[in-house]
Amino acid sequence: MSKYKTFQTKRLRVKPVMAEDAPFIFELMNTPKWIQFIGDRNIRTVEEAEAYIIEKAFPQLEKHGYSNNVILRKEDNVKLGTCGLYHREGTKDPDIGFAFLPCHEGKGYAFEASSQLIIIAKEDFGLRDLSAYTLEDNLSSRKLLERLGFHLEGIGKLPNNDEELLHYYRTL
Repeated sequence: MSKYKTFQTKRLRVKPVMAEDAPFIFELMNTPKWIQFIGDRNIRTVEEAEAYIIEKAFPQLEKHGYSNNVILRKEDNVKLGTCGLYHREGTKDPDIGFAFLPCHEGKGYAFEASSQLIIIAKEDFGLRDLSAYTLEDNLSSRKLLERLGFHLEGIGKLPNNDEELLHYYRTL
């Protein structure tokens, strides 16, 4: 699937999530912060993580050319987290999202990968606007979104989810 966009920053390599990333995705989706701030997706095995990737990420990757990405540190190829663009049915604009293993938080990786992904969203995918959604008490996500140039639009909801989220927005 090398036809999909991969990119690099000074410290990172970012590539579309693939089935072979299932062990990492399983670990990430079961971290306390993922469950608290993104939600429990009931992924209890590596096989369920692989199915989740195939059912959720691949169709979007095929249709739009973008989806979730795995972020690796160049110096040692360690998987740190994810950052992606998501086109959700029932929402006006694609949204950006990110998540990291706890041991890799607070090192600037999310800002570095997301900043480059925003440039790619505009230049390679022709997007003009991006949204982002987060819980009100997810202060680190809110701070990062503001550093990335997003501003708070108000309260929003994602399709198939009744939870009220803060809706951030920016023009590219």
